[in-house]
Parts: sequence; C-alpha cells; structure tokens
Amino acid sequence: MKVVPFRRRVIDLSHPLSPQIPVWPGDPRPAFVTLATTARHGYALQQIMLGEHSGTHLGCARHLQEDGLTVEQLEAEELIVPAVVVDGRAQVVDDPDWALLPAMVTEWERQYGRIAAGSAILLLTGWDRRWPDANAYFNYDEQGTMHYPGFAPETVAWLIEERAICGLGCDTAGIDPGRDRTLASNRLLLQGRRWHLENLTRLDELPPTGAWLFIGALPIVGGTGSPARVLALAP
Repeated sequence: MKVVPFRRRVIDLSHPLSPQIPVWPGDPRPAFVTLATTARHGYALQQIMLGEHSGTHLGCARHLQEDGLTVEQLEAEELIVPAVVVDGRAQVVDDPDWALLPAMVTEWERQYGRIAAGSAILLLTGWDRRWPDANAYFNYDEQGTMHYPGFAPETVAWLIEERAICGLGCDTAGIDPGRDRTLASNRLLLQGRRWHLENLTRLDELPPTGAWLFIGALPIVGGTGSPARVLALAP
C-alpha cells in the first residue's frame, strides 16, 4: 500500500546510480563489486566505489575551501528546506550557455512573491533529458569546452545578500554554466553553511513555490559532499 504523507506528492529528484552514469572529467567512474551472493554466502553484499560528487549529489564548503564546512557538520534541519523553482527552459533552447540573471529572479518574485530566507533556489532547464548520454549532457565543443546553462555569479551574490538563501540546485552538471572553468558561482555559494545540489532531475514536476526538499546526504566525516537521494514533498 502506498502512503503519501499530508496528502502531498513525493517526487524523487535523483538519478539512479550505476557505473554508466556521466561523471565530471577526471572523477573516478562508479564501480560496484560483488562481495557476497545469496547462493554462496546466504546473503548479498556489494562494495560501492564512487566520488563524493557522483550522480545527484550535495556539495558543501570543503569542496572549494581547505578549511570549509564538511558534510557531516550540516545539521539535519539544514537538509529539509523550502524550494523555489525558476524555469529557464525557454531560454536554453537557443543558448546552451545561458545563465540566470537577477532580473529574471525579480520577475519571478513579481509573479509568485518574495523568496523567503532559508529557501533553496532550483534552476529548471530540462537538461536532465540528456542524461545518461555524457556527450550530450556535458555538451563539449571541438575544443573540449562544456556548454550547459547555470547561475550567473551576480545572481548568486544577490540571492545570498538580499534573500539569504540556503543553497542552489540545478538539473545540469553544475550550478556554474559549463564554460565557466573558474567556478565563480560555486565559489560564492560554498561559503559558510550553504550547499549546492547538482545533477537533479524531474524539476518540471515541482511547482514554482510550495514544495519542500528532503536531502538524504551521507554524513561523511571530512566529506566535501555526498551522493544524495533528494526527495521533494509537493502540493
């Protein structure tokens, strides 16, 4: 029997993990090793080897700062947060390098209301439809530069300073546009107790406002991030 709490929809925003998923250039490929089988041992067990930022994942300050916050230091209440979804699908059709600017966020607020402090801003681009084709997902050009949409640094700065957000998420490989190798948006965001969620999926099933995120990140001691089962509770 399927039970839905509070008469709300539960939406899984996570990609399944497998050895075939796209991984960031230079990151280790996931590997699943069978250590025990029910036929031989009476129980089944796999060893899983993967990077902290593989698949749908959370990243925190230690990812980009030597003395930054590590994932196990996040409090449980910091992983259950209200979600705001900004739809950029129309903009990315002709511009894979498109970046969300502050003007579009203020336009969103004119329609849906002021973003509450402590919210997570999720950028819906439809890029998750390219998963798990790594070439399509990273969208390399002939020089090896990646092209996918993300958050402009000035938008991240504005959201931090003016709206006191707790984190950002996207349905692409990173919150920075793919061609920004400086990771400027991430470097702004991942200070203090903020985090990012990358490689999300099914953001189109969320309303612009009114959903809550439940982020199942592993409390890895000293972790720079963690693969995560990200669930949304939506009206």
